[in-house]
Amino acid sequence: MTKQQWAAHLAQKIPVTNIKIDEPLRNYTMTKLGGAADVFVLPENEEQATYVVRYAYDNNIPLLMLGNGSNMVVRDGGMRGIVVTFAHLNTIEITDTHVYAGAGALLKDVSKAAAASTLTGLEFSCGIPGSIGGAMAMNAGAYGGEMADVTRQVTVLTKQGELLVLSKDELQLGYRKSIIATEGYYVLSAEFDLQRGDQAQIDAKIADLTHQRESKQPLEYPSAGSVFKRPPGHFAGKLIQDSDLQGKGVGGAEVSTKHAGFIVNKGNASASDYIATIQMVQQVVKEKFDIELEMEVKIVGDELAMNEN
Repeated sequence: MTKQQWAAHLAQKIPVTNIKIDEPLRNYTMTKLGGAADVFVLPENEEQATYVVRYAYDNNIPLLMLGNGSNMVVRDGGMRGIVVTFAHLNTIEITDTHVYAGAGALLKDVSKAAAASTLTGLEFSCGIPGSIGGAMAMNAGAYGGEMADVTRQVTVLTKQGELLVLSKDELQLGYRKSIIATEGYYVLSAEFDLQRGDQAQIDAKIADLTHQRESKQPLEYPSAGSVFKRPPGHFAGKLIQDSDLQGKGVGGAEVSTKHAGFIVNKGNASASDYIATIQMVQQVVKEKFDIELEMEVKIVGDELAMNEN
């Protein structure tokens, strides 16, 4: 089947305005990089989301879940198959100390909603630029907290489109990992257990973490966020800084002069520039410290063909 046929079949269940052919993924990634998706789909509810996953599986079509586009680099050649985002599944509901959030809800919005209800436990996530789906897949964390600290359960779809409800223990949450990522599940929603807190203390903590983030991170440029995982006994940013790599890069990509753990798109970078800069950093740190930096970001998609512009 052609991508036009895929789109036509998907339109039987999903509004045609939510299905796009040859859609540039740079419009949806935090790096502002990436080629086009054969078919890009935005389901409006869980029923439509399930339909997309099952359709792709039944017809052996590659399927990529794109969350908020952070922690991902899409190559210049784009994505074959179907790219789906659950951005419209963004409901946030709070009952007593229980928080429900759809996969497409932004983590920072869930954190703010919890804070507004005088709930403590999610303050650490107030500046993480990802969706709930992505945050659960990688057990996102910052400033001493992580999703595993507050998670009750997560509802996912398997690659076959089967619905599963996974408890915190079943999620196998570890440092930047989960069974969601290892099994290729698609998050539909997550539920969290928080605690009643002091409003002034909650607000003060969020204000402090927001200040730390804004003062230390290069938010003025597109980036994939923190590029590398923390090596045991070290900090990736410190190793990169001590390797004298800040301000260096390939093409329009550059190791941030503000925070060495970030690689930024200075405005005219290609995905190939960004990836080459990642590889350059890994090589130099390996040569200088004999430490291999493992990527936290995920690189997907096809290389740009030689005859493409």
